[in-house]
Amino acid sequence: MHLYLVQHGEALSSDEDAGRPLSEKGALNTHRVGAYLYRENKLVIPEILHSGKERAAQTAELLAGNLQTFFVAAAPDLKPNDDPELWLERLEARTNDLMLVGHLPHLQKLAGLLLSGDSAADPAQFINSCVICLYRDEETAWRLQWIVTPDTVIDPT
Repeated sequence: MHLYLVQHGEALSSDEDAGRPLSEKGALNTHRVGAYLYRENKLVIPEILHSGKERAAQTAELLAGNLQTFFVAAAPDLKPNDDPELWLERLEARTNDLMLVGHLPHLQKLAGLLLSGDSAADPAQFINSCVICLYRDEETAWRLQWIVTPDTVIDPT
């Protein structure tokens, strides 16, 4: 099983818009990352779950448009300060690939739990619109497979 952890795209400040939707740059970077993942890896994600916050929902929808995703929905326990341990049991029961779009510090803590058993660990650096791919092997151990950030994406010319 592959698990894709995504920090939402760059959002407007709360002074600009209280709902904190994606900025123009955030939407562009998210679209570029999604297009790259499909173009270079033929990545298809069957299900994308997000926190329900506007910026995460917009990020999920932009990625879904590139990754041929048929199911996108808000899910519980993906907000910034939610307990990442709640996702451990849910992920253990899954066999299908899944993308989670959320926020820091939640995603950082979840990655730490999955990769080292410690939510305080810092196994990967999240930035806006990045996708971190984890893989669960046959022994149910999680491994970091790759990271794609907006800066590593090469646009076709």
